[in-house]
Amino acid sequence: MNSSLWSRGEPVTDWNTLEPGRGESAALLRLWRGFMAARCFVALVLVLLQGVAMALGQTMQPLAMALSAGYLVATWLGARYAHFTPPIRAFGTLWFLTIGIDLGTFTALQVLQGGNINYTPLFALPVLMSAVLGTVTVGLGTTATVTLLLLADAGWHWLQQPGDSSTRFVQAALTGTGLFVVALLAHELARRLAREEETALRNRSSAQMQAQVNDLVIETLSEGVLVIDAEGMVHAANPAADAILGQGLARLNLPFALHAQPAWHALAALARQTFARRAPQSEEIPVAQARGAAREVRVRTRLTPTSDRHVDSLCVMFLQDLRELEARIRTEKLAAMGRMSAAVAHEIRNPLAAITQASALLNEDLTDPAHRKLTSMVQHNAQRLARIVDDVLDVSRARQQRVLSLGEQVVLDPAVQVLAEEWVRQTQRQGVLIALDAADIEVRFDVEHLRRLLVNLLDNAARYASSRAGSIQVVTTTQRGSSGRPSLQVWSDGAPLEPAVQRHLFEPFFSSESRSSGLGLFLCRELCRRHGATIGYERRALVAGGPEGNEFFVSFAPSENRLTQ
Repeated sequence: MNSSLWSRGEPVTDWNTLEPGRGESAALLRLWRGFMAARCFVALVLVLLQGVAMALGQTMQPLAMALSAGYLVATWLGARYAHFTPPIRAFGTLWFLTIGIDLGTFTALQVLQGGNINYTPLFALPVLMSAVLGTVTVGLGTTATVTLLLLADAGWHWLQQPGDSSTRFVQAALTGTGLFVVALLAHELARRLAREEETALRNRSSAQMQAQVNDLVIETLSEGVLVIDAEGMVHAANPAADAILGQGLARLNLPFALHAQPAWHALAALARQTFARRAPQSEEIPVAQARGAAREVRVRTRLTPTSDRHVDSLCVMFLQDLRELEARIRTEKLAAMGRMSAAVAHEIRNPLAAITQASALLNEDLTDPAHRKLTSMVQHNAQRLARIVDDVLDVSRARQQRVLSLGEQVVLDPAVQVLAEEWVRQTQRQGVLIALDAADIEVRFDVEHLRRLLVNLLDNAARYASSRAGSIQVVTTTQRGSSGRPSLQVWSDGAPLEPAVQRHLFEPFFSSESRSSGLGLFLCRELCRRHGATIGYERRALVAGGPEGNEFFVSFAPSENRLTQ
């Protein structure tokens, strides 16, 4: 995702005209608490200083002691109850209750001590507070007030002692000048701090949002993703990687060593090669599975860029199941093939009709048994081609129109009994059990389509089932309730299907075997859709405590007679 969609320009802050942002408020509030604590500390030091001086026998004025104690109480109350809304914009109530009290207290102590103690350094506290927490006007105004108070104090001493007081005036002027410089610098630094904190908060929020989006995208990727460091430790993996690798990756605690599993040694070697060559790598690697045959996986690696020599790059490994990739390619081809097959079927129908009719007419004039047998073969194969054309057109219509045909009304149990026994005789398959429990239930399904549906499901079951008795079972049931739908289950004791296979079971041209066309279950689904039935798969045991197996179930739409009852 383009980072420019998330980032924003650095804000220009002018506290005289703009309201503070979130970053400014947070920074100024922290500084406010710091200044409040500093005022309390200064007040406590003043009280202790007065007490120590009194204990040492120095002449102290009770008014100075009372003023220091009162200042301590005022600072504590200000820290506790004063409400600060940054920044301080005017010489209002908040200014008088904090900075104004500081100026009055320090000035009064300076006058009462009569030059015994110099309180001038304390004036830096209100100057810094106004410069940092207030606007430029408030900061410079407070500094000007302090300068005037220092000059007034020098003038007061000049009136008390008319001698040469130029030194005090020069010192007051220099102190005021220094405080002006400090106020300007402190205000600029505080504004920069608030601006940078606001930018940092905004960038952090954008980064968090970007990270959430990235996590969501990676989580839903069909490709597996592993993040590996230079030591071969995996720091992140998405669910697709767990499904592709098939060794219980999701149960491992991150980080874990990629070479911990023998099946992943080739992946670990490719990651080391990526770090060694500092270049992307691509390879097709067979990855052993906990169950079933090894899976061919296309592996691509990329190194994350880094500009810091002290920060190592990470290897991002992308895993792609070649079987799923090929299935998607076949699915894309199907759309074009479907349109073409429908057009071709229309074109073939008329020549087939002509061949059938010509063969029938020719058969009437032939007397040689050998010739009549040949014409019979022609008619038989022409009829077979006609049925295939009709099936292609039927499936095409079913997919395009999505209109459910009522079809024929067929009694489920007898039809399934006949069709299953016919399949057993033709295939000579042993160990097939038939359990019918939907007596006298009619369903909306064409008999010939039911034959194809059942034959495809039985062929699929026989491909993976064992040869023991009961390895394949054909069951009919009726769901409970007055509106229960009759169903047909074909169960086999084959090995569990992999999650990647389950996701594409009913897609055309998808098969776990290279010799299979991958059209059987797809045609079953299309036939079910045409007649209002649904087909699905689940891994379960037929009876409690029995062995688990693969079950394909068909839930039929009830017949018209049952709907009207």
